[in-house]
Amino acid sequence: MYPAYLEESIHIVEDTRVRRLIESIPRLNELEKADLLQQFHPDYIKSSMRRLLVGVNKGDATPVELADLLEGNSRIDPEKIDPSRPDYNVDVLVIGCGGAGASAALLAHEQGARVLVTTKLRLGDANTVGAQAGTQAADRPNDSPAIHYLDTMGGGHFDNIPELVEVLVKDAPSAIRWLEKLGVNWDKDKDGSMHELSGGGTSRRRLHSARDYTGLEAMRVLRDELKNKKIDYIEFVPAVELILDDRGQIAGAILLNLETEELIIVRARAVILATGGIGRLHIQGFPTTNHYGATADGLVLAYRAGAELIFIDTMQYHPTGAIYPLQILGQLVTEKVRTLGAQLTNLNGEQFVMPLEPRDVVASAIIRECRERGLGLRTPHGEVGVWLDSPMIDIMRGEGTIARELPAMVRQYRRYNIDITREPILVYPTLHYQNGGIKIDTEGATNVPGLYAAGECTGGVHGRNRLIGNSTLDLFVFGRRAGRAAALYAREVKRGSPTLEHVRRWQQELEKAGLARERPLSPRLLPDYTRRGHSHARQEI
Repeated sequence: MYPAYLEESIHIVEDTRVRRLIESIPRLNELEKADLLQQFHPDYIKSSMRRLLVGVNKGDATPVELADLLEGNSRIDPEKIDPSRPDYNVDVLVIGCGGAGASAALLAHEQGARVLVTTKLRLGDANTVGAQAGTQAADRPNDSPAIHYLDTMGGGHFDNIPELVEVLVKDAPSAIRWLEKLGVNWDKDKDGSMHELSGGGTSRRRLHSARDYTGLEAMRVLRDELKNKKIDYIEFVPAVELILDDRGQIAGAILLNLETEELIIVRARAVILATGGIGRLHIQGFPTTNHYGATADGLVLAYRAGAELIFIDTMQYHPTGAIYPLQILGQLVTEKVRTLGAQLTNLNGEQFVMPLEPRDVVASAIIRECRERGLGLRTPHGEVGVWLDSPMIDIMRGEGTIARELPAMVRQYRRYNIDITREPILVYPTLHYQNGGIKIDTEGATNVPGLYAAGECTGGVHGRNRLIGNSTLDLFVFGRRAGRAAALYAREVKRGSPTLEHVRRWQQELEKAGLARERPLSPRLLPDYTRRGHSHARQEI
């Protein structure tokens, strides 16, 4: 239920709906977009970044929160651990079990590999379950992988690695079919064809969804399939260090049991990192849509082992994160709401940006409206944002559309006595996705032999801005490719003697740079809110 002063603002929004139905707002040209991003997108705030002082990416800029962890001290003492005495001995170790990790494990198992999955929290606890809008795939007569490719490259400001985008779009239709064969209930039209929508930055309708809980539905099926295939997994056991051999190849990992604090050594011929994003680092103090375990573990482990990172200076701030009520601060308000027709308005009921511009553009426009123009609305708890006029969906598409297409959103707000079919919702950008990460090739391989990566912990696929529906697609395309490739690699690799020499070299490098006592232990594993003040204190508005 909104307080009285916000109810008054809602009346203004209601009074402008007829005008907004008639008047369309134009798209921005490329120069206007570039200027908007330069002035208002968080990635362009120079004081929020610093250059790395050690490691393979030395000299590259990244947010200070991530830089401290990438340059962190190892959690293990290499003098006290013998990596040649493993507790587990497998072909492929998969670290993380969201959509990418589960897909990788299934494909590695399909190739005959002995697979072990380890996950920091419960099996399937990942950003995947929070993906609401859908998964892109060009499978309509008026669409093609080539058009999907151009949309994706344009959305990433043409900084994407072309070979990765080509694989993404070509594999997309088969990924959708694979998931349906496993049991995913995609939305269908009455004739049995896929019910598909468009999204910000896309030129065709190719968004496959399961209402507004697409990721949850996919994870339900993948988790069941892992159990059906009897693939071994251990829960609440994150990785704290990788193991290499004396040939420089991956040789396994050291895990930590969160309950007993016991270290577990896994010998593996290949390792797949599928550890997800970094939202719980709260870059620049932004709230986040990310799950509790998203603390950049994969980037830290890969970097210390010598894997190259890419685009680590760019994050995605989803334009529409909830700011009211406070209990759901930062929670995702899916882009599907705007895809269906909801409009963004300021306190005067004016639509200030075409709602289906690319995400970084829309986020920047909202920040401008609040910071420069002073036309945002302040909540009772001090957050500032704009209205997302959700009732416009039923006005434009017919009553019942919101309830049918967005049941999870309806339930989410109903708990707080807000009816999104009749009342708009307050939103502001929220830290959502890590555009950059571990550099991979088309099979998910890194520059460290035997080390693979897939999903949000990787970089290059999305360039400097990801389009709607390409994140879940990335999980399934590169998760499957990494799983298959890792299993084939494990079959052929000639193993050396396991060693932690790379950890010793890292500690020496920190000492030489004068950082050994300044940097925290990493990976962080879990967010620490005990030392945080107002955890969502953003730049001044």
